[in-house]
Amino acid sequence: MYRNKKKKNKTKFLVNSLLIILILILLIWLSIQKHEEDMINKIANSASLEGDFVNTKSTKELENENSKNGNSEKSEYPKEKIIEEYKGYKVEAKLQIPEISLETYVLKEFSSNALNISVTKFWGANANCIGNFCIAGHNFKNSNMFHNLKKLNIGDKIIITDNNIGKIEYQIYQIDIVLPADVDCLDQETNGKRTVTLITCTNDSAKRIIVKAKEIKE
Repeated sequence: MYRNKKKKNKTKFLVNSLLIILILILLIWLSIQKHEEDMINKIANSASLEGDFVNTKSTKELENENSKNGNSEKSEYPKEKIIEEYKGYKVEAKLQIPEISLETYVLKEFSSNALNISVTKFWGANANCIGNFCIAGHNFKNSNMFHNLKKLNIGDKIIITDNNIGKIEYQIYQIDIVLPADVDCLDQETNGKRTVTLITCTNDSAKRIIVKAKEIKE
């Protein structure tokens, strides 16, 4: 009887210990998620405040420049119809990165809730327009997030498809790891070129990974 009681107490202790460990893991995971979300919001706030580093032209101004530069022509690029809404959020473009088998939708409006659904437009020009189309996404392991961005290399391709201009291929030319206060990656001065910037957090959420690509011209 004593042995049975001792065995039961040991089993109870193990079960309780396991529950405590699981709760701690859950709390750590939630803390990391919250920290990453706070960091991306901090980047957004920094971008709004750092006017000396970022060209804060409105989307309308950028579109007018595109038209003046003769970039409103829509027959130049292959067409592919994409969905206009994903899980209740308006879609700006489809993003494909063959090297890491990523295919996801870029949501039009940046918000904390939208970031939990998919990657979002974060700053700058609209998809495939002249300027710097900045896309932010969480470093989650979801298949439509930016967890594998760290595996990319210079020379890899990024494909952006939208319903206005079409399907354009870009090539990665720069990869950086920077502090949250560094907002240079959002700069809109691209010398009349189409560029894409992908932004996510490092695994420890202390810094952010910046992947920059420019249009491939035949």
